Amino acid sequence: MTAGPEGLDLAALRPWFAREVPTVAGAIDAELLHGGRSNLTYVLTDGISRWVLRRPPLGGLTPSAHDMGREYRVVSALAGTGVPVAEAVALCEDPSVIGAPFSVVAHVDGVTIRSREDLDRHDDQQAKACAFALVDALAALHAVPYAEVGLTGFGRPEGYLTRQVRRWRDQWNRVATQELPDIDRLHAALEAAVPTESAACVVHGDLRVDNAILDPADLGRIQALVDWEMAALGDPLADLALHLVYRDPAFEPVLGGSAASVSDRFPSPDALAERYARASGRDLGRLDFHLALGYFKIAVIAEGIHARHLRRLTVGQGFETVGDAVPALAAQGLRALRPGR
Repeated sequence: MTAGPEGLDLAALRPWFAREVPTVAGAIDAELLHGGRSNLTYVLTDGISRWVLRRPPLGGLTPSAHDMGREYRVVSALAGTGVPVAEAVALCEDPSVIGAPFSVVAHVDGVTIRSREDLDRHDDQQAKACAFALVDALAALHAVPYAEVGLTGFGRPEGYLTRQVRRWRDQWNRVATQELPDIDRLHAALEAAVPTESAACVVHGDLRVDNAILDPADLGRIQALVDWEMAALGDPLADLALHLVYRDPAFEPVLGGSAASVSDRFPSPDALAERYARASGRDLGRLDFHLALGYFKIAVIAEGIHARHLRRLTVGQGFETVGDAVPALAAQGLRALRPGR
């Protein structure tokens, strides 16, 4: 048995796991699945079965963005809705067990497309099928009757956009390592332009291609959507717009310089927006505001990752370039709000 990867105290986890997961067949071992720009993710195994454990990052400066209970609750609620999620197994909100709250779900077999190199193993038809499947899954998520699946208290849809603008400004104040006038300008412009919410639904809050587990034989089949820590009840157009922002090359440094989501082998943002409009039947008016908000959010998240990296609190490789993305993302957010962008 190993001592455990960085960030996971296996000796402390094993007795808890034996009590809370009745199907475990023996002592578990673990490996870091990926360092994660957000929560840390580990694969656990007893030699027979496999599970995935997620915990907040080391030295997290934005605790509300790493809520394990929130992630676990939405995954549990979405089981059986047609939205592909992993099976929820157990939740521990007691930080004394391993030093932080954590959640456990069943392991889902499949492939994850993180880098351009990962995408290059598949042809253009598969890339297109993958991109459209993600948008269709987003539309299906937004159609889930959240009250019927027990998520009425999962958030306050009214005033969601105003709170998002305020929240991400507050997060910037927590994590900023630099003065960036474009962030100030973008925040002021968003604050002055907040529209009425277009609708209320469950939003993923961070959907991009590497937050999906795909069928290796058919990338158009999603086995599970993952990384639900940003989920809420909110505006579906904000969720769509963030997904489109991830198509912008300005995002690429956040994932170490080779982000599959920005590949020009995927359909254009306009094509994806059109696909979503058809699948959901929603009017995409004021998408400009939502795109700008998406850029603002990702700029702040990138700055938070950069701040953790400067404090040597990141786990894994590829964090050196993250800070480079922040000015470009802020500039793109301003551009999204301008007519004729």
